[in-house]
Amino acid sequence: MLLKQHTTTNILSTTVLLLCCCMPLSLPTVPIPVHGRFTFDGNEFAGRDFGNQLHSLPWAVLHPKKVSDVASTIKHVWHMGLASAMTVAARGHGHSLLGQAQAPHGIVISMESLRGEMQVVIKGKSPYVDAPAGELWINVLHHCLIHGLAPKSWTDYLHLTVGGTLSNAGISGQAFRHGPQISNVHQLEVITGKGEVVVCSEEKNADLFHGVLGGLGQFGIITRARISLEPAPKRVKWIRVVYSDFATFARDQERLIYAEKTFDYIEGLVIVNRTGLINNWRSSFDPQDPDEANQFVSDGRTLFCLELTMNFNPDEEAHIDKGPRSRAQTEIKRAMGSPTPMAQSPHPAQQNPHLRRRRLRQHSNRHQQRPRSHLPSEQIKVKINTLLFFFVQAFRRTYCDRCLYLSRWDNRTSFVTPDEDVFYLVAFLPHAAESEGLQQLQDQNRRILNFCDSAELGVKQYLPHYESQEEWRAHFGPRWEIFAQRKSAYDPLAILAPGQRIFQKSISIL
Repeated sequence: MLLKQHTTTNILSTTVLLLCCCMPLSLPTVPIPVHGRFTFDGNEFAGRDFGNQLHSLPWAVLHPKKVSDVASTIKHVWHMGLASAMTVAARGHGHSLLGQAQAPHGIVISMESLRGEMQVVIKGKSPYVDAPAGELWINVLHHCLIHGLAPKSWTDYLHLTVGGTLSNAGISGQAFRHGPQISNVHQLEVITGKGEVVVCSEEKNADLFHGVLGGLGQFGIITRARISLEPAPKRVKWIRVVYSDFATFARDQERLIYAEKTFDYIEGLVIVNRTGLINNWRSSFDPQDPDEANQFVSDGRTLFCLELTMNFNPDEEAHIDKGPRSRAQTEIKRAMGSPTPMAQSPHPAQQNPHLRRRRLRQHSNRHQQRPRSHLPSEQIKVKINTLLFFFVQAFRRTYCDRCLYLSRWDNRTSFVTPDEDVFYLVAFLPHAAESEGLQQLQDQNRRILNFCDSAELGVKQYLPHYESQEEWRAHFGPRWEIFAQRKSAYDPLAILAPGQRIFQKSISIL
């Protein structure tokens, strides 16, 4: 029989859902066997992006219980062919911007429904966790900590899904040492645009493996991942070093990154010091912190800050944390080479290099309209400084950066980087004030991108968004051909990830 479009349609393992043709798209009444459920009403959450800018309702949302639910749904759409405009998009925890996880009048797959069993495997010096793609990184961490282990590479916010960040890159202040998250994966389970379930790794189905990593969901939907682990630190010392001079800030950041066995997390931050949680750097310090924090005069000035963490065991605490000859102080001064305006937060934090992000998150509204730009820039200091001067003077806002090793990135993946041996990730993080409208902030983002183009800074957007395939071709540059070839091989009908606006169904891929 044909099931009507109720708010929730429960599907048992012994039943099937029949897609009916009572929608604008022409759908044959071919059964889709699923163990989960489809919803046709109340799907506004799947039609709203994280920035609350684009709203596009899907025809249905799949809440899968098994990987086979996802495979059957995609295979059904595949068999419908080009006669139907139906598309499919995977949605994680809902942090995608500008409609990238939307499927207008199509099917959105709620990947968080695939949370399930995680397995930690301790295999010599290469332990890993096998996790479902719909699981949040914060839950992966908690599970691994039971075994005294933790993933090597993070994102700055842990309430994101495994599949979501692996489809982009996954960058944090640990990437300078371990590379992004996509450089720390042993194996993937992927469902292609033909509905095929494929297990892939560097040794098996390697082209799909590398293509899916950083592939923006274009070649397949990740359903499971084996993620590299390392021994988890027992304690973490968190430090902030504040500067008033850009050249010294940039020099010290690179020195710390080049130095061996110093810090485990390094990230830069540029702010215009003023009252408020985001820009008031003093909010990070306690009254018992060093005198430098109180003597550093900075009201209204542009400041540069390094955030550092150092992992250690409890029996090392006195050596790490106490006195002017502590390991932390010694490593800072040895790597930096000369005295620098410095303020420290000496209290150790237990496995928590993300404290500041969590505090900011508690004070923000996830559905407030907010654009966001990420611009990996070239290493050349004059260009970085020019970009910084333009941005801070024009917009008086916050940005952060990370100096990254290109050698830590695998150019076989779909992620593209600037053509430099060392490059920076520069992330502008504006937050709308009451006096500012969305259009004004979007205009500012365009001005930044136009400035980068006119100044020939050689940038590549992270979490890229373009309106035309011509712009996507320019983004991928010489790697566009292999990107398009992979699309033709694994999703030739362009069923997957329509919200990225790279390929359109019924339009030639090559």
